[in-house]
Amino acid sequence: MVERRYIFPGIIELNVQARRRLGVNIYLIDGGTEYALIDVGFLDELSEVLELIRQMNFSLSNCKMILATHADADHTQGLARAREVLKCKVAAHPKSVAPLQDGDEVLTYARIDAQNIHIPMPRCKVDMTIDEGDVVTIGDRKLEVWSTPGHTAGQLSFRMGSLLFSGDNIFRDGCVGVIDAHHGSNLVEFIASLKRIRACDAEYLLPSHGPIFRKDNALLDATIARLESYTHMADFGTCAVDWPLLDEWEDELVQGKLNL
Repeated sequence: MVERRYIFPGIIELNVQARRRLGVNIYLIDGGTEYALIDVGFLDELSEVLELIRQMNFSLSNCKMILATHADADHTQGLARAREVLKCKVAAHPKSVAPLQDGDEVLTYARIDAQNIHIPMPRCKVDMTIDEGDVVTIGDRKLEVWSTPGHTAGQLSFRMGSLLFSGDNIFRDGCVGVIDAHHGSNLVEFIASLKRIRACDAEYLLPSHGPIFRKDNALLDATIARLESYTHMADFGTCAVDWPLLDEWEDELVQGKLNL
């Protein structure tokens, strides 16, 4: 048995446990009599993830469920195999069910033709849906389910005491999960989710990528302001709500102005 490296009581992050990057953050919620995983990552990394769990002397049969923060391939490509090996339930937001069960390569970001990215996306049965206000009980631990759409329609976060498992909403450098219309992103919803995180009294954010960090309202304010500016920029195409330049141009056309 290897020493368990708890980052907070009842929480092990497997990148921290392995002391190397595994591609996505994977959280093990230790409820004493049972445990759960938040995300599982890529299929290529799954064997190491399972071996880490064994080495920490967790019985594979004691895994109650895998919680999918959202359906993206980097979080869920190994999900079907993990469900098979662990013989546990998979829980996801209702809007993540179709992408996961259909193996939708576009919505899961498994296929991006313009960049020649194409990885297999195994279909995975979702055993139960979870949504805003639900409470997931893992042994003596309870996770409050938050719906935090924006990056994807089915993005979930999980509140546990002073901790918020914040998915791809925000990272320590102020960056956020990818914003792409083909991927189902919604800027207005993203901003609302970030404002909700900003307003909450969680002390630490546990993201799906990169280091865990203390909640920083100034960082969140800057990120929210940046995304609010994106809603008025042509750069973000149909994710934007308007493009003020065209309104200005229309006025100039009516007035016969040529501002050179």
